[in-house]
Amino acid sequence: MAGLASLAKEKGHIVSGTDLSIYPPMSDILAGMDIEVFDSYSANNFCEKPDLVLVGNALTRGNECVEFVLTNEIPYMSGPEWLKKEVLPGRHVVAVSGTHGKTTVTSMIAWILENSGLSPGFLIGGVPGNFNVSARLGESKYFVIEADEYDTAFFDKRSKFVHYRPRTLVINNLEFDHADIFEDLEAIKKQFHHLIRTMPAEATIIHPEHIQTIKDTIKIGCWSKVRTFGMDGDCEWKTNGGNDASKEITIRDPDGKELKTKCPIFGKHNTENMVAAMCAAASLAENIESGLSAMMKFKNVRRRLEFYGEHNGVHVFDDFAHHPTAIKAAINAVKSLPGERRLLAIVEFRSNSLIMGANRHQLANALENADEVFILLPQDCQWDVQGLLADARMLEFHYSPSELIQSVLKRIRHGDTVLSMSNSSAAKIPNTLVRKIKTL
Repeated sequence: MAGLASLAKEKGHIVSGTDLSIYPPMSDILAGMDIEVFDSYSANNFCEKPDLVLVGNALTRGNECVEFVLTNEIPYMSGPEWLKKEVLPGRHVVAVSGTHGKTTVTSMIAWILENSGLSPGFLIGGVPGNFNVSARLGESKYFVIEADEYDTAFFDKRSKFVHYRPRTLVINNLEFDHADIFEDLEAIKKQFHHLIRTMPAEATIIHPEHIQTIKDTIKIGCWSKVRTFGMDGDCEWKTNGGNDASKEITIRDPDGKELKTKCPIFGKHNTENMVAAMCAAASLAENIESGLSAMMKFKNVRRRLEFYGEHNGVHVFDDFAHHPTAIKAAINAVKSLPGERRLLAIVEFRSNSLIMGANRHQLANALENADEVFILLPQDCQWDVQGLLADARMLEFHYSPSELIQSVLKRIRHGDTVLSMSNSSAAKIPNTLVRKIKTL
């Protein structure tokens, strides 16, 4: 929603918004654009009747602002619908979907196009390091968008991405998530099928060759071109993958040409993200050499394996991971870095899926390569996390950020690495840890 506010401001509208506990980096971006944000859902925020209200999908009936809009017959629509009407017409939409990696791949594609001098528009669910803004209109026909499968609004229960009408679609992966709105994986696959049904015959779908859930979804019905990438198998774009901390990556394009590049971000999952982005750029008939040079200058998105520095001999990282697959990828990536360092992993249960226990049986495996694990639980956790993970190594559970931080500080040794993982930064765990580690 902060990105939408930025786009509306860029289009010349007077924009304000309301949210609860908005935090950096988005709060900083909005402040920098002089967009007023009210930190409450009070009807008093409507000083005058607006021409239009964009309603985020976190809001439901009973919310004071929602009720005020409905009672006073103020025009409203969802953010994706507004994008479809006001921003995307006439653009070649490059949409990046999937359970994981959307923000990173979207940022990579936008940067490859920018590095080629194409000045794309984009809407990214984070702050990419090469741009320092999460959204802009751009000056070319290309608009790169992070395409989320979450529902659109309380009045539109379709996935947001069905509004985007992409000409190029990346499906990075497809797993069960968002247990608060989807019953099972089949329900999510159905929404992806609906997205595919909106694409014309000349459009292109790009996906990893080895992911069966994506193949199954495409088999339901597909009328567009399909291109694949991966580390093995019968795919058009191949990469050696290297080890997790490898700096040089070899990619073989569909013509058999070997391309070598260096990417400053690490982890096997980021190698696959990079190949997905380069495959998408190549499908637009852009010069792949510019993609290679772009990757060497790519700066990762804030809160995606973000390095907070070394303080008193302790390395601190922060990551957005909250699904077991992403948690495992982040842990393995950090463990692969040079040096024999113990890894202290922190997982904050903030996503609805974690709180509800979706994918619970994958969690022990996701955490197995961490040396010690600290879990921050909400009071309303709906399943027995401690019982399921009873046999895990050095595992602690806490219900307050301050208690967890104090426990981590007691366990830290010189030469350790701390990795904090959450889809929120409300608890400010990495920032607080860094501040306190400096005083040890």
